[in-house]
Amino acid sequence: MTEPAKPPVDSILIIDFGSQVTQLIARRLRETGVYCEIHPFNRAAEAFAAMRPRGVIFSGGPASVTDEGSPRAPREVLEANVPILAICYGQQTLALQLGGKVEGGHAREFGRADVEIKEPSRLYEGVWEIGGRYPVWMSHGDRVTELPEGFRVVATSPNAPFAIAVDEARSRYTTMFHPEVVHTPDGGRLLANFVHNIVGLKSDWTMSAYRARMIDKVRAQVGKGRVICGLSGGVDSSVAAVLIHEAIGDQLTCIYVDHGLMRLNESEEVVTMFRDHYNIPLVHVDASEKFLGALEGQTDPEVKRKTIGRLFIETFEDEARKIGGAQFLAQGTLYPDVIESVSFSGGPSVVIKSHHNVGGLPERMNMQLVEPLRELFKDEVRALGRELGLPEKFVGRHPFPGPGLAIRLPGGVSREKLDILRQADAIYLDEIRKAGLYDKIWQAFAVLLPVQTVGVMGDGRTYEFVCALRAVTSVDGMTADFYPFEMDFIGRVATRIINEVRGINRVVYDVTSKPPGTIEWE
Repeated sequence: MTEPAKPPVDSILIIDFGSQVTQLIARRLRETGVYCEIHPFNRAAEAFAAMRPRGVIFSGGPASVTDEGSPRAPREVLEANVPILAICYGQQTLALQLGGKVEGGHAREFGRADVEIKEPSRLYEGVWEIGGRYPVWMSHGDRVTELPEGFRVVATSPNAPFAIAVDEARSRYTTMFHPEVVHTPDGGRLLANFVHNIVGLKSDWTMSAYRARMIDKVRAQVGKGRVICGLSGGVDSSVAAVLIHEAIGDQLTCIYVDHGLMRLNESEEVVTMFRDHYNIPLVHVDASEKFLGALEGQTDPEVKRKTIGRLFIETFEDEARKIGGAQFLAQGTLYPDVIESVSFSGGPSVVIKSHHNVGGLPERMNMQLVEPLRELFKDEVRALGRELGLPEKFVGRHPFPGPGLAIRLPGGVSREKLDILRQADAIYLDEIRKAGLYDKIWQAFAVLLPVQTVGVMGDGRTYEFVCALRAVTSVDGMTADFYPFEMDFIGRVATRIINEVRGINRVVYDVTSKPPGTIEWE
């Protein structure tokens, strides 16, 4: 497993106490052009020593600080002379560790609240005014009842008398609410105030600088060795491959395992782009018979995922042996994958990421990983792709899961059902593009439900499948809501699908929202 690169610029350490939305803190900071890393509380001391950050942020968390053995911040951080911003659980553990008191049993507060600004503070200077009331998002059961020495209350809410408490002299700031979520409208500006005005960092985290640094890093790691890259057809592995090729040229060979589960014409587009446009050595393996044979009749979505992951590794290894001589394997691991793979809580990523090879390879492969995207979030990967000159149609493509259409076919997988789904999905995306909505939507796709209904078409009855359409909007990829299409749009799409796709006689639109804390939407 490759070690994280030394921070290229002045940075912020985010100490994770287990909040579902810790990643959003990092997203907000990256959006301001500030580099940051998330590390769990039980590894934060080592991270603090390695990073030498200019400032530290404590996240929220689900535990109660009054419970024995609940998470604490490292002593090294508290004793260092660096600015600290502590959020929710972070506020509570900071207060307790510095000599204050925290109690449970008070009125819990989950959801929207208003804070009233009592005194000035650098944290919200230029954002909030004294006497004003501003909406925030609360999520707490315990609360601070006695502040440590040197702290003062500068804002309150009905159920959080210490909604914001600060020690300006030591640059320690605490909030009971979550500034990182979109439900706190001014939260991003508060975080920007902390990193820019209090910590004093510049907006020097750019894709141009990242590109140059990663090219140097890949060259240093690989030397004269050979690298193979497993292409999935998605943006992440493709951007990784193009970046590595720019660094080491034909020392890289890409292997595209075509599992037969891609969208309409996507396999052809991937092969054409890499072979013709970028002239990158590419091995295209048509393994669709193997994958579809193993998936036929399988209804358990988790078994599907693991089957696809296992077969991908087996097929990839077979092809890698044929190539021979490669010492390195490149893959498009992203920062959220890295965060989840070291999660101290064993949270939902244990299931969500079951088809990924995050954090390592089978020992039998005897290869080192090259992961040039480990420090990036999804939108940063897109920005890097544009920096590298990848076509906008490809870079801006909606996220597509590794297991492909298999998980958008609840129930058994067959070639017939895949063909039906591909046609319906292509029509749906075509209409979205024609309406000028593609870039306004985070992700849109069709699902072929394992349900058949009786319908009347013309003068005859049909007994065919139901197609569900999904489209969600998202700022960060962690929470999402359904896109509010006009009904005439839904009607137009449904009419086309029913008329043009034999095998579907009913179309529905899914208005399910995506819950907080989950990374993928499938």
